[in-house]
Amino acid sequence: MKANMGGLDRGLRIVIAIIIAGLLLTGTVTGTWAIILGIVAVIFLLTSFVSFCPVYALFGMSTRKVKQNE
Repeated sequence: MKANMGGLDRGLRIVIAIIIAGLLLTGTVTGTWAIILGIVAVIFLLTSFVSFCPVYALFGMSTRKVKQNE
């Protein structure tokens, strides 16, 4: 897996996951939507920590800045 996520992308995903967690913990979102948003939050956190997004790879995208040496 080659990293394809930049710092801003990773940071936004973590912030969104925290917001979703807050909504779930306060009971603002319940039922099926809570399950779906919980899964999305976990996926966002996992992809942020490994700096790899499979959807980006599928479409050949990258938000990571490329260094001159690479």
